[in-house]
Amino acid sequence: MIDHTVIGIDCSTTTIKAIAWNRNGRPVAQARHSYETQNPKPSWYEQDAEEWWTGLCSCLQSLTRQLHKPGIESICITNQRESFVPVDAQGRPLRSAILWNDERSHLQLSLLEQRIGAERLHRITGKPLSMTPALPKMLWLAEHEPEVVEKTSKFLDPHAFLLHRLTGVLGTSLACADPQGLIDMARGSWSEEVITTMGFRMDQFPQLFAPGSLIGAISAEAAAATGLPAGLPVVAGAGDGQCAGLGVNATIERHAYLNLGTAVVAGVLSDAYITDLAFRTLCAPLPGSYYLETVLKGGVFTVSWFVDRFAPDLKGHASGQSIEQLLEEEAARVPPGSLGLLLVPYWHNTMSPYWDPAASGITIGWTGAHGRQHFYRSILEGIAFEQRLMGEGLMKALGRRIEKYLVTGGGSSSDLWCRILADVTGIPMQRTEALDATCLGAGILAAAAMGWYADLPAAARAMVVTEREFLPNPENQGTYDRLYTEVYRPLFPTLKSLIDRLADLSAYPKSIKMVSYS
Repeated sequence: MIDHTVIGIDCSTTTIKAIAWNRNGRPVAQARHSYETQNPKPSWYEQDAEEWWTGLCSCLQSLTRQLHKPGIESICITNQRESFVPVDAQGRPLRSAILWNDERSHLQLSLLEQRIGAERLHRITGKPLSMTPALPKMLWLAEHEPEVVEKTSKFLDPHAFLLHRLTGVLGTSLACADPQGLIDMARGSWSEEVITTMGFRMDQFPQLFAPGSLIGAISAEAAAATGLPAGLPVVAGAGDGQCAGLGVNATIERHAYLNLGTAVVAGVLSDAYITDLAFRTLCAPLPGSYYLETVLKGGVFTVSWFVDRFAPDLKGHASGQSIEQLLEEEAARVPPGSLGLLLVPYWHNTMSPYWDPAASGITIGWTGAHGRQHFYRSILEGIAFEQRLMGEGLMKALGRRIEKYLVTGGGSSSDLWCRILADVTGIPMQRTEALDATCLGAGILAAAAMGWYADLPAAARAMVVTEREFLPNPENQGTYDRLYTEVYRPLFPTLKSLIDRLADLSAYPKSIKMVSYS
């Protein structure tokens, strides 16, 4: 008997994954391929876009060897957001792709403010002024590599790049394009005002398709490269954050997704297009809806940084446990509050609520009693404090409370971290079975497009399986409430002027005022 499946593909920051899902949201087969990130200068992050394609071909060849090809009904791609690559008329990269976490474009923020204005740009695109969207990095290219911009036929996000290789279509999903900061969100189209004011051409951007729509079919050439059957439908996807929301069934307004990935991303559904500095506004995969999203760029990245710098002795431990598992065991024996050690996790500056590209990480409270286990726990607690800060701003702007966080991502496998998040925020954390919720979200889009279910919410309800719920511990909650209210919340605003001055004295060029609209 043939098991009918859809394939969700996630072109993430470090890995490309392909997972075949059945009607119950269970993975039938999967494959992964890692690729390198280039770091040519401090805070610059690039990738060879050809690696995305090579990795995708490798994954799909592995996947199709595991599956009955007649049972594959469609595929859908989700991708790392804001990353982009300029290509020529044949779709060949003209240079390395510039990634979402690249921070070379601090000076271009001033240019955007001068030409368009931070408030107007926010109102049009749903994105407050920051270095995360593609737009300021495209301006950097125009200034420093004008010959590349002149030769650019199209600026492609990873979804668009891979779609072109698979189908020949030069297009992308609206929900993949909008994080770039170039979409008129109210109209659901490229913003001519933003694009032309900043010196680019409208024809340099691909055709837009609604998420969940049929966007093309696998070509004969792509079939030979991937093992997929020629003519297989390809469904328009969404950015990895939005797909993660769908992949945990965040389809009602009081349930928020919380993706503990390289960045920590949380969002809640809205039927109305609204903007506020407490969040950024994105197209949701559900028709006519938006996700209001907070982002901490230094999420699991900060945990990985700690592992690399402070726990090399744990590699190859005889127990066979991962370094993170060993550190978690140590940190679990530390009481809430890490014996007075507190951390602000701005390892990659801060977006909401401060939108400050000059921000950097803070640790306070060090004494001779502290060791590695306290530092590790303080990272988990610091990220939880920051999630509370961002979540409170989001709830205040919306005028309603988030009743539950639906947790996914690699960090969600940590029971300790899920408990800390529940205790710090005071909101239950419900972990879903599929840690690859981004891939599952793409699979849900593909399944709904094939008519497996009546609509996307029905597909999400059928395919998302919850695993465990973590409820706030009242005793721990009291400890964390005091630390958050009396120390964490005022800490960064109090030290901001000194952090700015330190950046100036260190010749680390990130000084620009915080965004505030009067």
